Amino acid sequence: MLNWEDLKAACLGCTNCILCKTRTNVVFGVGPQDAEVMFVGEGPGENEDLQGEPFVGAAGKFLDEMLSIIDLGRHNCYITNIVKCRPPHNRDPLNIEQDACIRFLRAQTKLIQPKIIVCLGRIAAGRLIREDFRITREHGQWTQRSGIYFTALYHPSALLRDESKRPETFQDLKSLQAKVREICTHTLP
Repeated sequence: MLNWEDLKAACLGCTNCILCKTRTNVVFGVGPQDAEVMFVGEGPGENEDLQGEPFVGAAGKFLDEMLSIIDLGRHNCYITNIVKCRPPHNRDPLNIEQDACIRFLRAQTKLIQPKIIVCLGRIAAGRLIREDFRITREHGQWTQRSGIYFTALYHPSALLRDESKRPETFQDLKSLQAKVREICTHTLP
């Protein structure tokens, strides 16, 4: 297994799919390497590609606000994406692109060893929880696999587009806070 520095170097130099030809930056992830909670989105957008950090645009600012409600954030959680390079025009990452990148996410997960993985949106949930996952019906529900608890929230960009989903997302956040308090040892004060 790679160490953190070798994994990041391999990811930054990756040319396993066509996205490497149009990226400005590889967006590896941010947060403590011993985070008990890991958030996984689908892929970087334009702002993320320019800055090399996940969730820094409008959706990222909204994610930060959401997490602050329950005392979480970049200081105590790890935030990354399935695909580490921006798909053109912010389209959904293709399966072939996800397949090319998933090894980096798996390696990050092995190194971090989170207790909770929160999928941000339907694409991440479909890849990490279950292929036929339905975000509108199953958001906020918990499943456990290999000692890790998984749940999914609506993607922050979806919540910016459709404010009617925010009350149920608030309930999902409170459920996440309760799970963190139940099983995590150093995430919350």
